[in-house]
Amino acid sequence: MAGLSQHTPVPIEIRLHQQSRLLELVFSDQARFELPCEYLRVFSPSAAVRGHSPEQAVLQIGKRWVNIKAIEPVGHYAIKLVFDDGHDSGLYSWDYLYQLGVNQDANWQDYLARLAVAGASRDPS
Repeated sequence: MAGLSQHTPVPIEIRLHQQSRLLELVFSDQARFELPCEYLRVFSPSAAVRGHSPEQAVLQIGKRWVNIKAIEPVGHYAIKLVFDDGHDSGLYSWDYLYQLGVNQDANWQDYLARLAVAGASRDPS
């Protein structure tokens, strides 16, 4: 399967909680993550966010209230998330979602630090 190592746990449950803006994932190894829509949006794997190299990454600002409108399956290895701000170009592989869950705290602190250095805000302008 493209995009999967043989050791990558796969989601056995994916549940969107639109009111609380959380994507709940339960993986085959019983790991469970609640990932905020804002977190998923600012860490989108799309080229529009990540660029084609770390130097090209675009800091996402003003995404505090973003929500997911739709979740579309992509083969047996990923989902495409459609956000209510129009962003829909990232493919979230099972491995990437798992890593986002495992590294959520460190990723979020890094993001907040980058926002602070840029003098930017999570709030829409």
